[in-house]
Amino acid sequence: MNIIEIILIALGLAMDCFAVSITCSLGKNNISRPLAIKIAFFFGLFQALMPVAGWLLGLSFKDMISGADHWIAFGLLSAIGIKMIVEAFKAGENKELNIRKTMVLLSLSVATSIDAMVIGISFALLKLNILLTLGTIGIVTFLVSLAGIYIGKKFTFISAKKAEIVGGLVLIGIGTKILIEHLNP
Repeated sequence: MNIIEIILIALGLAMDCFAVSITCSLGKNNISRPLAIKIAFFFGLFQALMPVAGWLLGLSFKDMISGADHWIAFGLLSAIGIKMIVEAFKAGENKELNIRKTMVLLSLSVATSIDAMVIGISFALLKLNILLTLGTIGIVTFLVSLAGIYIGKKFTFISAKKAEIVGGLVLIGIGTKILIEHLNP
């Protein structure tokens, strides 16, 4: 997997954080720079660390499933992408969350990174540099979350729902690419 594909996966995973960041900051000019950095740091940290659990789990049974690894990667990425799209249509866009409370921020960080843990399973099945991948996911999520906070503060026309849909489509596209590459060597 090359760096462009890793960045695309990171962007796809970061869309949940982007959507939450926009939602929590929509029209709120009172989110300070330190709070914005704290929010982005939490999201980036959890998005970078959660795939480790999935990666370790995937490594434990890699030999048993190596013949179908491309189908599993495709299935996991597509399932998460579809889940993101479905949740985007279910979620109300005007949820009021007090992101200043550490427990709320921690809960949101865990909730938005569950998908990253599942994708970590597919990382064990692919040839990639896990440290580079995790670092990229963390940095991209940090930057995307920070951008979401500032965009939400300034602009009310960007929909968190659309961000989640785009993220889901990106993950489905990458899963499809992996499958096609393995089926057509």
